[in-house]
Amino acid sequence: METIQKPIRSLDEIDVRKDILRDKVHENEKEIRTLWNSLFRKPDALTSSLPSKRFTSLISTSAGVLDGVILGWKLYRKFKKRKH
Repeated sequence: METIQKPIRSLDEIDVRKDILRDKVHENEKEIRTLWNSLFRKPDALTSSLPSKRFTSLISTSAGVLDGVILGWKLYRKFKKRKH
C-alpha cells in the first residue's frame, strides 16, 4: 500500500488523490477479472496441431473415466453388502 508523502492541504489535492486511487482500483479490477476468467478456461487440447497433445489429452481423459468407473464399482459393492 502506498503512503502519502506530503500532507494534503486542499480539496483539489484530495480530488486528485481520489482520481489516482480510482484509476488504480480499476486497473486492479481488470487484472483480477482476467486472472479469474483464465482459471476456468480449459486449454483447447483437442484442436491442437500436435498429435502428441491430442494423444496425451485422450489418455488423461480415459484414465479419469476409468478411475471413476472403478470407484463407482467399489462403492456399489461396499453398499450392496451392507443392505443384505
